[in-house]
Amino acid sequence: MKSETELLEVLFRSSDPVDLRRALQAVRDEVSRAGTESARHLFELVSSLFYLDPLDRPDLAPVLDEAISLVIGFGDWVIPALVENLDQGDIKAQMASAEALGRIGADAIEPLMEKYRASDDPDTLAFVLYGLGKIKSPRVVRAADLALDGAGSGDLELRDTATRTIGRFAETIPAGEIPGEILDGYYTVLRTNLADPHKAIKAKALRS
Repeated sequence: MKSETELLEVLFRSSDPVDLRRALQAVRDEVSRAGTESARHLFELVSSLFYLDPLDRPDLAPVLDEAISLVIGFGDWVIPALVENLDQGDIKAQMASAEALGRIGADAIEPLMEKYRASDDPDTLAFVLYGLGKIKSPRVVRAADLALDGAGSGDLELRDTATRTIGRFAETIPAGEIPGEILDGYYTVLRTNLADPHKAIKAKALRS
């Protein structure tokens, strides 16, 4: 006879949204019963849904969103695990992890900044900036220099993401709080990126 954990693993391996919602509800019930510390051994199961492809399976997009919401409710201990996931090399999992960190908010700023400064991989840096751009806290001003750094990168994806992140920071950080030298740098790099040969970057520079 299978244990509860084994039955849960079977549900999480399913491609049926009904089964996956049942699995997520079972985890939610466990957390409600035993507290967020009990979710540590369940994090790997829930975050396995970060590999779902909502473009290929639009019907699973709500399941993915539910999994992200469930993970961020586990507590601050998930932040290092999510930051580590930014190195996983699977764009779907990286995007979902960055989204989760963005929803966590201000508590994720410093770990994301540390990740940016410790990495030299352009893809990882792009996902760090994506996560920072999702944070709706004025405290993200501490990472203002990172967006400037990325927007001048020779890497297309990093430059693209950083250019949009500048615009997101401008929406989130109150006027006058971005240091003058960084603000001047923003204006300079955005003017440069308006002439970028890649249309997507030009469009993001214009919007930012």
